[in-house]
Amino acid sequence: MRILIVNPNTTVSMTEKAAAAARAVAGHGTEIIAATSKSGPASIEGHYDGAIAVPGLLTEIRDGQAAGAQAAIIACFDDTGLDAARALADIPVLGLCESAVVTAALLAQRFTVVTTLERSRVLIENLIRHYGMGGRAKVRAADIPVLQLENEASGAIHKLKRQIERALGEDGAEAIVLGCAGMADLARSLQREYDVPVIDGVAAAVKQAEALVAQGLKTSKRSSYAAPLPKLYIGAMSGFAPTAS
Repeated sequence: MRILIVNPNTTVSMTEKAAAAARAVAGHGTEIIAATSKSGPASIEGHYDGAIAVPGLLTEIRDGQAAGAQAAIIACFDDTGLDAARALADIPVLGLCESAVVTAALLAQRFTVVTTLERSRVLIENLIRHYGMGGRAKVRAADIPVLQLENEASGAIHKLKRQIERALGEDGAEAIVLGCAGMADLARSLQREYDVPVIDGVAAAVKQAEALVAQGLKTSKRSSYAAPLPKLYIGAMSGFAPTAS
C-alpha cells in the first residue's frame, strides 16, 4: 500500500524526520511517500500559522491521492486542516494528535502530552477534549520553538525531559505523548529512559492508516465529510473551487 505523509509546513528537514519515523514502523509492502507543502509557514505554532498552512496542505493531499496514495497523514500535531482534508479526499486522512491519543488510551488510563509552546498547549487541549479524552489527559508546554528541536545547542531536549519528569511526578501520567512531529525521532530513546510508553503521533498514524487500508475502509462521505458543494471561489483560492463530480 502507499501512504502519503504531508508536512503542512515548508521545512524539508522536518518532512524528512517524519518520513524516517514512518518508514521505521511501516509494514512490509507499505511505501511511504513524503511531501512538503510548497506554500505557508516554516513551522506551525498556533492558529494563525495553521490557517495559512491549509491551502498548501490540501494541494499536496489532492495531488497525492491523484498519484495513487491509499491514505494520507498530516504531519503536524495540531491536526492542521484535518476536517477539510477529509472532506476533500476519498482516501482516509489521519492527524497526529488524534492518532496518538487514541493509541495512548489503549495503553494507559492517564497520559500527558508534552508539546512545544504555550499557544500550542491550549490548541492541543481543545483538540483532546474534542476527541473525548479530556478527562484522561493533561498537556504540558516545554517552551520550545518548533525549529529549535533541530538545534542541538538550544537546550530543547533538556526542556522536553524536564516536562516529562514533571508529568510522571505531578500528573500521575502512565504514558507520554510527544506533541510535535519534530519530536518523532526521540520516542524510542525516551521510552527506554523513562520506562513508560512514549507515543509518537507519526508512528501511531502510520499503523492506523495501514489498518484502515487493509480493511478496505475509507472516510464516510455522508454528511460531515461529504464532498464540498460546487460554487465559485475567487482570488487566490480560485484553484480550490469544488466542481461537480
